[in-house]
Amino acid sequence: MKHTNISCNRKIRVVKCLALLLCLAMVLPLAACGEAEMSQKQIFAMDTVMTLTAYGKQREAGLKAAEGVILSMDAALDPELKTSTIYAINHANGQNVVISAQIAKMLSTALTVYNQSDGALDPTIYPLVKRWGFIDGKYYLPPDEEISAEMLKMCFNQMVLTSFPSSGAYAVSLPAGAEIGLGAVAKGCASENAVDAMRQAGVTSGIISLGGNIQTLGLKPDGSRWNVAVQDPNNTASYLGVISVGETAVITSGSYQRFFTASNGRTYHHILNPKTGYPVTNSLLSVTIICEDGTLADCLSTAMFVLGETKALNYWRTYGGFDMIMVTNDGRVVCTKGLIEEFTLTNNNYTLKFSE
Repeated sequence: MKHTNISCNRKIRVVKCLALLLCLAMVLPLAACGEAEMSQKQIFAMDTVMTLTAYGKQREAGLKAAEGVILSMDAALDPELKTSTIYAINHANGQNVVISAQIAKMLSTALTVYNQSDGALDPTIYPLVKRWGFIDGKYYLPPDEEISAEMLKMCFNQMVLTSFPSSGAYAVSLPAGAEIGLGAVAKGCASENAVDAMRQAGVTSGIISLGGNIQTLGLKPDGSRWNVAVQDPNNTASYLGVISVGETAVITSGSYQRFFTASNGRTYHHILNPKTGYPVTNSLLSVTIICEDGTLADCLSTAMFVLGETKALNYWRTYGGFDMIMVTNDGRVVCTKGLIEEFTLTNNNYTLKFSE
């Protein structure tokens, strides 16, 4: 197979670090008054830089517990790692594979969003994402026949997830030949479980940033809310506004996060439309989901981006349970009404609208 001559975006990790710094710039200046001591740890997992921050007497124990959860999940969720659970599922030839409660929740949540969004989120698109080169960075523009062949493997609606209440165990099976990837769910679930680990260790105030995705624990040590910056998709070194939140997840998907330019001069980003096999083409540049459930927030950020502005708003009106910020390619920031008191637009390049 020949790879198209392309000009790759080599700044992905730099962009992620900038996004991280933007978020932390908004949420960290709060211990100067001595309300609580802070500890911080930075790790690299799930192909991104992650920063874990905790306050209080149990902060070191909390960081250690959170790091352990993230590294454990990273090892379990990598489809290319032969010892991972996802690799076992993908190579089980249709047989059941025992999975953890964490992975069961990820699959169950993803399946719910898949059904409610008419397949806008489909983890079995993984082989096609890999064919495009968005897994290993060897970017490639597949011909139509290769895209069609990979799309034949998509079958998330045929996944069988089984729970065994008496033992608390779970098992999953996919049709033979199908492969799954949880990249659209993993960071949200990891941050959610990492926060739970910090809480169990006795931490009551903290924040986790996984490649710019934010999950907060409690409130700031002084009892005030967190301020989280929303990245400007047109200028990733800056931000377009700030959200004031309590304990919740703030997760963004956007076309600016990973992309390449092919020899035909066109740019292709990593969020593929399960209906076409090509990168999503609609008016959206990014979607930010605010939701207490980090796993659900991660699923929704991808699904709403795929659906586009109108269908995403219809989804929110129908199912609720989250708020949303959509940035469009004509300079609009569209927020759901639950953010009227929480979101502040700070960038004059955009206009703000709240939707009912």
